[in-house]
Amino acid sequence: RNLVADTNARLKERLGRITFRAWRRGFREADLVLGPFAEQVGPTLETAELDALEAMMEAEDRDLYGWITGTEPVPTEHDGPVMAKLQTFMRDHVAAVVAEGAG
Repeated sequence: RNLVADTNARLKERLGRITFRAWRRGFREADLVLGPFAEQVGPTLETAELDALEAMMEAEDRDLYGWITGTEPVPTEHDGPVMAKLQTFMRDHVAAVVAEGAG
């Protein structure tokens, strides 16, 4: 196998682990944001962004959800591009889900 194939396989495996974990947080509200985020946005993230996402996912569910929804201040170590993407995704995702239910 060549280096690109090995790198792609490792990235796909890593994304699979992140997505699995994102859907099974144990806090349903967080699952419904993090799962779709990992599936839809995860493949577009750079390695450093994946590192940041994994670090965020170490936090307590309610804390993480509070940061994403803006009901709690985001700690400095997690206040960066990935949190901004999560917050934008949350707003867009919730708006889409509400719009689907509004018809």
